[in-house]
Amino acid sequence: MFKLLFLLAALILSSNASVQDFCVADLKGPESPAGYSCKSVTNVTVDDFVFSGLSKAGNTASIIKAAVTPAFAAQFPGLNGLGISGGRLDLAPGGVIPFHTHPGASEILLVTQGQITCGFVSSANTVYLKTLKKGDLMVLPQGLLHFQVSDAGYTSVAFIFFSSSNPGLQITDFALFANDLPTKLVGATTFLDEATIKKLKGVLGGTN
Repeated sequence: MFKLLFLLAALILSSNASVQDFCVADLKGPESPAGYSCKSVTNVTVDDFVFSGLSKAGNTASIIKAAVTPAFAAQFPGLNGLGISGGRLDLAPGGVIPFHTHPGASEILLVTQGQITCGFVSSANTVYLKTLKKGDLMVLPQGLLHFQVSDAGYTSVAFIFFSSSNPGLQITDFALFANDLPTKLVGATTFLDEATIKKLKGVLGGTN
């Protein structure tokens, strides 16, 4: 009897995902670890399921000579709760997406223009590195540090796809040098000298 009740409970819980067809994000409300709350179905339109932002090149006039255009739930409400999202990378010659991680999702990168060197580092500190050309795909496992560098003499473009509607993002350089973490502690944890740390903090807007 208890086994039967347990199986019935499991079936009920596993069917929750099919109770609603979708959960378009209510961007007026707060975002939680589970995503946004659902907008009333009466207010949902077809535009919630369409996003045109990836058709335009991003502005690469920055220190990294690159731009990321996200298509996450915050920009594309129809993705909310579906476990998918996307984005666009534009990298000018010499452009770089520095070491970063997506705590909440694995990533697939598709090069559509130019040439991009892409790599990630496993938890065993093994480096997996490849120069990708137009049409090449590379998968970047969830939570692992990875980067992209343009290897072309013109703008490289790639489209990225994630296994979450909000994959999260933490850029290593910014985590170390773009905040008020004391220089002494940065030095203790990175073995960098004080002059180098202060220089990097100055470039990235950090203090202390």
